[in-house]
Amino acid sequence: MPQDRESGAAAVIYGLEAGKLIAQKLAATKEGRSNSNEYLFNGRHIVIKSARHKPGKIGVSYKMLEKLDAILGAFETDSGTYKVYELSPVQFKKHEQPPKSKGASKGRVGVVEQSIFYGKGTFLKELYL
Repeated sequence: MPQDRESGAAAVIYGLEAGKLIAQKLAATKEGRSNSNEYLFNGRHIVIKSARHKPGKIGVSYKMLEKLDAILGAFETDSGTYKVYELSPVQFKKHEQPPKSKGASKGRVGVVEQSIFYGKGTFLKELYL
């Protein structure tokens, strides 16, 4: 089902809250704007992105991607945990696709499937939020 304005706003709120909880559990420190999930993790500038639904997709703006050392994708499992994977910006760019959106994100965001994080990324941790 496509996202509308209301479900998109709810997803943004969910993503910020989930990112904050994941960062706390990974001992990452806040970096960047308050409405962003940018953190400092092991001395590197990262963003934490989460996906609730299968198959999960992670979107990162092209502008943000240029300044990151890594993208952490946190994917909800059937048991309610989140599997956290790290993907390099190089791998993200190599596998990203444009979003299906015809709205504000069109031409500004790249999207990578969960399977790319699982196949090309590095597993970090499984967490309960």
